Amino acid sequence: MPGISARGLSHEGRRQLAVNLTRVLALYRSILDVYIIEFFTDNLWDTLPCSWQEALDGLNPPQLATMLLGMPGEGEVIRYRSVWPLTLLALKSTACALAFTRTPGFQTPSEFLENPSQSSRLTAPFRKHVRPKKQHEIRRLGELVKKLSDFTGCTQVVDVGSGQGHLSRFMALGLGLMVKSIEGDQRLVERAQRLDQELLQALEKEEKRNPQVVQTNPRHSPHHVVRWVDPTALCEELLLPLENSCQGRARLLLTGLHACGDLSVALLRHFSCCPEVVALASVGCCYMKLSDPGGYPLSQWVAGLPGYELPYRLREGACHALEEYAERLQKAGPGLRTHCYRAALETVIRRARPELRRPGVQGIPRVHELKIEEYVQRGLQRVGLDPQLPLNLDALQAHQAQENRVVAFFSLALLLAPLVETLILLDRLLYLQEQGFHAELLPIFSPELSPRNLVLVATKMPLGQALSILETEDS
Repeated sequence: MPGISARGLSHEGRRQLAVNLTRVLALYRSILDVYIIEFFTDNLWDTLPCSWQEALDGLNPPQLATMLLGMPGEGEVIRYRSVWPLTLLALKSTACALAFTRTPGFQTPSEFLENPSQSSRLTAPFRKHVRPKKQHEIRRLGELVKKLSDFTGCTQVVDVGSGQGHLSRFMALGLGLMVKSIEGDQRLVERAQRLDQELLQALEKEEKRNPQVVQTNPRHSPHHVVRWVDPTALCEELLLPLENSCQGRARLLLTGLHACGDLSVALLRHFSCCPEVVALASVGCCYMKLSDPGGYPLSQWVAGLPGYELPYRLREGACHALEEYAERLQKAGPGLRTHCYRAALETVIRRARPELRRPGVQGIPRVHELKIEEYVQRGLQRVGLDPQLPLNLDALQAHQAQENRVVAFFSLALLLAPLVETLILLDRLLYLQEQGFHAELLPIFSPELSPRNLVLVATKMPLGQALSILETEDS
């Protein structure tokens, strides 16, 4: 999907983009700040302009992917079946023009052409226990961190929210970096330590089988620490140098692969407040978990704009995967009816208990094989209501007949969701620039594999030509 590159914008250009984003998001708030499960209870279709309804009504899922989301199938040409209203075309163009591009500088990863489960760019020991998506992520981010570490002269990398340690292991045992891993879950840390030992043994066996292969990087396992990082305070453990790191003042590089919610904000604050932290490479996610206030906005500029507020629903929507949903639309599978079924269930719940709004419904398996009334009965049971409540089958079937309208409305909201993510990440760029630091956003992962694929890179020295090196795919 096309978009705008943060690299091509001056500081003033970034501030103007923030102005434009807040204006556009305020204009389309009625589409974004709603729940699709209230499609029928709140008559969401009727909130759209009549001309939009006429253009979208009757479009099947593949047509929505092609015409609305602008993501045609392979070899397909976008052709409108009717003249769309200019306001709807403006929405589509604006959504593309103001969002940060998520298209990386490299081609769609060829690392999975031979085997969709195994990256050809990682050796077998580093692939074990790691899913393809994570293989792609740890390789791409690890290689960027190595380049950034070399550029800034870092003595130690700190992987915050390291989980099972896949990224830390690759950086330490694959790229020769000194790595400290910080994770709040004791069980994940214990598993990471077991995987470290397993990998070391595998690498030793590989060396014995291939004695002619020379180990070029020093081999140090990651140093794992169990510690919860408080986003509101500095973490001393995060800043402590490793005992076996080089002498002299530590120069730290902080990184986080999909640091959740406020954790990504904590990384920014440590970078900005601590002189020993000289570089940052952070990929955020779970924007709905950001504290409000505290996690957004961070910059003075965005905080001073009218309409800067991003309620929970908008931040939650920004976490959806646009490319993945477009692919689902192109396939037009029966799983797309889940939103329609859930919205129909909400009407029955409201009639039975008006005060019960949007209750969580535990996953109902094989929804696509169920009749709508069967789904509603199982849903009622999951929210503690009588599954034998009398149902209006005619009303339920009328709801089911509007399945494509539900999908169309959800697609509209999804089209705008990248603008919310862009504003959140732009706010972080401006926050760092307001303090005199150098910060950029780079698309680092293939969006088809990893939708949250923008890495925030920050240093306390001008990045200059290093940016081109950071973006380059290693051979």
